[in-house]
Amino acid sequence: MISKQVLLKTVYFYIIPYMVLLMAMLGFMYLYPKPELHLLLNSHHSSIQDTFFKYYSVLAEWPLYVLALLPLLWKKTKITIFFAMCEVTGGAILQILKHIISTDRPVSVFEHYNNLALPLVQGVDMHCSNSFPSGHASTFFMFCTCCTIILAYHHCRKSKSHSLRVHMLFNIALLLLLVLAAMGAYSRVYLSQHFLSDVCVGSIIGFTTPFLMFYLCRDKILKLKSEETK
Repeated sequence: MISKQVLLKTVYFYIIPYMVLLMAMLGFMYLYPKPELHLLLNSHHSSIQDTFFKYYSVLAEWPLYVLALLPLLWKKTKITIFFAMCEVTGGAILQILKHIISTDRPVSVFEHYNNLALPLVQGVDMHCSNSFPSGHASTFFMFCTCCTIILAYHHCRKSKSHSLRVHMLFNIALLLLLVLAAMGAYSRVYLSQHFLSDVCVGSIIGFTTPFLMFYLCRDKILKLKSEETK
């Protein structure tokens, strides 16, 4: 059996960079007022970036959910169940916060600032309410963190036979997953759908929920995985 401590040590290349990134973002939020920070983060637009972030952000609306169903093709039902458990739990937490803490989106806030122009991307339907926290940021981090845990579990099972090159590729894969999640979260700021505080809290929900669910359901997950490999 793989202990929780061993698995956590295996994903340090995902956890530590995330913590550093989160601390940096919290530092920016402390130094700058919310509107000024929002303009600072998305004031440099280009047609290429507009197109990229416009469509990249859509991944959190349904494509990632479809990807979470793919393990069913290989009869790995537990992996899909794990994704579903995390998304339902994190989604419930997020929706409760959205309705308890009802805040305006950037497009509504900037209506009160006549001297500040909000950069917008053509073709994006802008939302006005329930800004905090960001559901898209949560979904991006939820998916990537679930992938991280699953990869780490399989990596731990055969870690003694892995070469240094395999360990390096594994750590690179973890960093890549974090970059993909961070880009998804940033896309919400770039598109002016959320403030940085919204995506930070959304990322925390998406980051912590899979680890919590793995901690609570670890024995069942490992037991079922071992049965599938027989």
